[in-house]
Amino acid sequence: MAFKPWRHVPGKLLLWSLNLFSAVALIFEGYNQGVMGFVNGSAGYIETVGIGSNGVVTNTTKQGGLVAVYYFGAMFGCFFGGWFGDRYGRKKAVAFGSLFTLLGGALQAGSTGSNMTICARVICGIGIGFINSIIPAWVSELAQSHNRGSSFALVFCANYVGIVIAYWLGYGLRNNTTDFKWRFPLAFQTVPTIILLLTVAFLPESPRWLIANGRRDEAVEILAKIRGDLEPTDPVLADEVSQLDVIVVNAKHARYSLVNMSFGRHSGLLHLGRRVSLAIGIMMMMEWTGILAITVYANILFQQAGFSAEKAAWLSGLCNTFGIIGTAASVFTIDRFGRRKSLYFGFFIQGAVLMLSGGLSRLGEEHPNHAGAYGAAAVAMVFVYTFFFAQTVLMIAFLYPTEIWPQEVRARGNSYGVFGWAVGCGTTTLVIPSMFSALGWKTLIVFGCFNFVSLPLVFFFFPETLGRSLEEVNLIFAAQSPYVSANEKEYSRRLAEAGGDVTVAERRLLEEIDGRDGKHGSVFDEEITTSFKEG
Repeated sequence: MAFKPWRHVPGKLLLWSLNLFSAVALIFEGYNQGVMGFVNGSAGYIETVGIGSNGVVTNTTKQGGLVAVYYFGAMFGCFFGGWFGDRYGRKKAVAFGSLFTLLGGALQAGSTGSNMTICARVICGIGIGFINSIIPAWVSELAQSHNRGSSFALVFCANYVGIVIAYWLGYGLRNNTTDFKWRFPLAFQTVPTIILLLTVAFLPESPRWLIANGRRDEAVEILAKIRGDLEPTDPVLADEVSQLDVIVVNAKHARYSLVNMSFGRHSGLLHLGRRVSLAIGIMMMMEWTGILAITVYANILFQQAGFSAEKAAWLSGLCNTFGIIGTAASVFTIDRFGRRKSLYFGFFIQGAVLMLSGGLSRLGEEHPNHAGAYGAAAVAMVFVYTFFFAQTVLMIAFLYPTEIWPQEVRARGNSYGVFGWAVGCGTTTLVIPSMFSALGWKTLIVFGCFNFVSLPLVFFFFPETLGRSLEEVNLIFAAQSPYVSANEKEYSRRLAEAGGDVTVAERRLLEEIDGRDGKHGSVFDEEITTSFKEG
């Protein structure tokens, strides 16, 4: 008999347990980002990896490279993890990825030089690629369409919890003069990984993945349990399962290979290539808003604003604590205002406060007698940025790539988002030390501009997913034009023709696609001029 201890747990408690498990995984991801902000400034680490001496970094390019190589590993891990998760299940993928992060974390803590650190961070990056591909998709699959965003936001608070733990741990060790100061924080990142490995076997598999892989009875049992111990014949449950059944016939199509998905081949009106662009794009946009200048290099930023090293470390921890508050606040806004409005608001506020912070930092340099006042004002702007970033852009960027894919390839599709995250993180962490060194306060102005550039991209190309089931989302990409207006018009038309029945509209769309030659839907076929003809 299969090992299924979750059968004896009340449904609501089981759902909370699944979300808590996901939160532990995201604590690791956040901690790993935050810990390098402290480790980078530790004299023992600087000497060991050869980026300077006497606690002073002289090779900023290498410093950035040692941080960025983690994301290089994630670029490979995300696609391997997405494929693994869609083939073998969410549970096995998380367990396999956790083994990589456990090994990578242990090797980082015991590093004897830059080469070992590079290898350790690549291994750890492969593991986080697995985890970031699977966990957001898993959380979205467990939630219902009306509260998917708020459920995701609650779980994602853990990301900032991880960052904050890293910063306050570093602050507590600030006066330590031995290698323990940086080795212990790197070793501590293995704790969430060990928890994941010890608990994953006790949890149920994703019901949506089970249906996509022909295990319908087991999926219905789990879905009934997490929806509140419903009866299998409950009409609400039956409606949700009927939408999931549509995907079974569609699950093994050739269009879902990574190569075909990347270029939109054989996807027809599903336009998978377009979705690849959106998944990668929203993550890269998020990272180029300047967040890693705050999380990874906060100490440098606050010291440039005129604060002592000790006060800069204290402010770094406090600033990232505001991220937890912002993430928690998104629970009340993300499903009320939707994805697009949240992004508009977030990008605008972030761009404005970064430019204000940069300007105040400049005034502090030009008027040293008032540097303290200007520095404090600049730091206040950074706190505002952190709050609104966590409340808006961070939440949407990680949620959106999980919402736009057909179930049968959701983890694989989300891997493109993780790839965009890895590329965005890797490039920014590589250049930020050099930017601060060469540009100083102007670095914040540059990132502020990226926020404003993101606004028209969201307006034209990113359709709203609020309130739409994960099985319904195919309908909002059915238009030949990549513009949002054309896709919303096509969505309304198809739904009206199906009498408002999403399941019927979805089934008709798939039948229409599979009846064609499969050449429609390539990213190269989506002529922008189409939208002008459609109004």
